[in-house]
Amino acid sequence: MSTLRPALLTDHYELTMVSAALQDGTADRRCVFEVFTRRLPAGRRYGVVAGTGRLIELIRDFRFDAEEVDFLRRTGVVDDRGAEWLTNYRFTGDVDGYAEGELFFPNSPILTVSGSFAECVVLETLVLSVLNHDCAVAAAAARMVTAARGRTLIEMGSRRAHEEAAVAAARAAYLAGFRFTSNLAAGRRYGIPTAGTSAHAFTLLHDDEQAAFASQVAALGKDTTLLVDTYDITEGIRNAIAVAGPELRAVRIDSGDLAVIAQQCRELLDSLGATETKIIVSGDLDEYAIAALAAEPVDMYGAGTAVVTGSGAPTAGLVYKLVEVEGSGVVKRSEHKATIGGRKVAVRRHKPSGTATEELVVPQGVPDRQPNDRLLQHSFIVDGETVARPTLDESREHLRQCLISIPWEGLKLSGGDPAVPVTVVPAS
Repeated sequence: MSTLRPALLTDHYELTMVSAALQDGTADRRCVFEVFTRRLPAGRRYGVVAGTGRLIELIRDFRFDAEEVDFLRRTGVVDDRGAEWLTNYRFTGDVDGYAEGELFFPNSPILTVSGSFAECVVLETLVLSVLNHDCAVAAAAARMVTAARGRTLIEMGSRRAHEEAAVAAARAAYLAGFRFTSNLAAGRRYGIPTAGTSAHAFTLLHDDEQAAFASQVAALGKDTTLLVDTYDITEGIRNAIAVAGPELRAVRIDSGDLAVIAQQCRELLDSLGATETKIIVSGDLDEYAIAALAAEPVDMYGAGTAVVTGSGAPTAGLVYKLVEVEGSGVVKRSEHKATIGGRKVAVRRHKPSGTATEELVVPQGVPDRQPNDRLLQHSFIVDGETVARPTLDESREHLRQCLISIPWEGLKLSGGDPAVPVTVVPAS
């Protein structure tokens, strides 16, 4: 569970609306909010739903304690009536949405929050903070997994992110198909396998490279990874095998022209009899750099900055919009920001072969189901109570299957149309 209390993520303007709605009597109107994106980041052909598991727990635990309520009253954010409402706040509504690991596209209603206006609107910042971050990381990570073509990926970006964002990013990357994280908090909290090796500082600590390698092997055995580019890579590899022998598990390269160096490294390792020693590369890798190394003798990739920052798209561009009040659709008509009124249901259509062809978004209760349609929304919270949901590993497998189902063009790293077109049928 996060060390950050979820109520602290509330935005000032949300409580302004709650206070005003309490005063004019509209706070208890039954409302529906939807989360969606109007467009995908430039060059992307799909989004990945991630963070739902974290979000549901945060909504479940969303409370304002006495100290927080006192702060809000003292600073004039809420009046006495608003303070009383916050003190008694419990989410009693419903949350439905796309499963973690599901793909989404422009106008996909990936999360639906329904209940009273006040209890739903106060969750806006929390919902968008979690989903915009985790979906962005998962989409970038999924593209890296595709580019890696089955080779192992290690998430190692904790030093490039906020301490809590680092844990969430490790979770999202694992969901997307990364096999390991270097973040031990994520390993403990979510059961993600962890992996890592020493840094250049450890080599520099010792009088020479062989001494550093000998120390690491003595402590961890030959099933470890030695960082060989602190000084001269060729000499580093020779020193690594001289110390550990040909049974050394792996060497890591963190700098230079990785394509050229990987080939030279493989040739040298093989000449030294270390034919089973793996080559791990790292150093500002993104999906394009990984794809460029596809033909090289690289066994594992370590990705850091690019994955935890969404590889150029640090937010998924998701919005949280009111679409229904007391059963009637409402719409926003602002230029370039118009919304489509009414609660919606989404199905994804497939060929008999399993290839996705279209996502159909229709008014609540109206989907004209065809044999190969798959309903996309699931219940997460019903009347304020959480319901069972898939494990992280099950969500990880779900994403793998979703990526298999889209047309192969949708996996390209180049820009283009969304992998699956979305058709929104307005309410009649």
